[in-house]
Amino acid sequence: MTEGSHENHERVPSRQRRRFPGISSRAYEHPADRSALVALRKLSGFDTVFKALSGLLPERSLRLLFLSDSVRVSDAQFTHLNDMLRDACYILDLEKVPPMYVTQNPQPNAMCIGLDEPIIVVTTGLVELLDEEEMRAVVGHEVGHALSGHAVYRTILLFLTNLALKVAWIPLGNVAIMAIVTALREWFRKSELSADRAGLLVGQDLQASMRGLMKIAGGNHLHEMNVDAFLAQADEYEKSGDLRDSVLKILNVLPRSHPFTTVRAAELKKWSETRDYQRIMDGHYPRRDEDKDTSVTDSFKESASHYADSVRSSKDPLMKLVNDIAGGAGDLGGKLRDKFTGAAGPKRPGAAGDGATDGSTEPSGSEGTEGPRETGKD
Repeated sequence: MTEGSHENHERVPSRQRRRFPGISSRAYEHPADRSALVALRKLSGFDTVFKALSGLLPERSLRLLFLSDSVRVSDAQFTHLNDMLRDACYILDLEKVPPMYVTQNPQPNAMCIGLDEPIIVVTTGLVELLDEEEMRAVVGHEVGHALSGHAVYRTILLFLTNLALKVAWIPLGNVAIMAIVTALREWFRKSELSADRAGLLVGQDLQASMRGLMKIAGGNHLHEMNVDAFLAQADEYEKSGDLRDSVLKILNVLPRSHPFTTVRAAELKKWSETRDYQRIMDGHYPRRDEDKDTSVTDSFKESASHYADSVRSSKDPLMKLVNDIAGGAGDLGGKLRDKFTGAAGPKRPGAAGDGATDGSTEPSGSEGTEGPRETGKD
């Protein structure tokens, strides 16, 4: 038994992957993740709620629940997952390997929760859906959550979501809770983009990450799916429709804890092609021992720059309008009217519709012609 255990601990991956000693979570964190967390902490009443819940949440009970009613990953149970978990912690240099449980649930899902120490939970639906390399990316994703310290806020989100359901009948009681829940969800959606990057750093196989997201969206029918077509959906989703569709997108995503899978796939592929990702793979990345010297101001500037670039390059109609407003485009009232109604109003001399001042599309009144005529998308 000792020899077998030793072999499990020393087992090397099926292919060579780069390791990142001392890597800081800043290396892979999405700028929107950091800025959303800053905004969350500034939310009125959040600090009070956080401090109160930190002492009240039944974390011990939660751990006992998984211990008693799920299967703990170890050298004796789900050994392939145990190897992946140790491998992910080795690659991201996470000193303490978090406990991992497999719980019976046909819905493919995974989460990293806990206040004092993180624990990772994966469902049977996910284990049965993904192949080895796809699952490796998921395990790396959850280890990324642990390294970033996301588990604390995720646990509070789960608790408050359940609490909101219980106090929904109390006048105004649910309003205050839902304000914090909404802010937590906005942050958590952004944190998923960070964890996806961590999963790629662990798996170091972009195609496996893409396949995993496709399976989560469309099930175990890879022979019926195509990565390029899947990514094209994300592009179509972003640029399609008018302002009414932009508003619907916001309303659709508000109750979700995760971003849409096509959007996650597109964001991850985009990051994999950046110089930042290549520098990490070459061994140049922020270190944990430098975190204490990190400038908060620089983090704010980076987040602000990211949002500005996102607005400028976005194909979404609402973001285009925001960009026009920031650029001082004329006849904003007319633009709003035309985009929401889908019909152009009467021309007025000197208005933006004359095409003389703002360089935007000509006012044909057609919703379908605006996108292709825009410039500077890339």
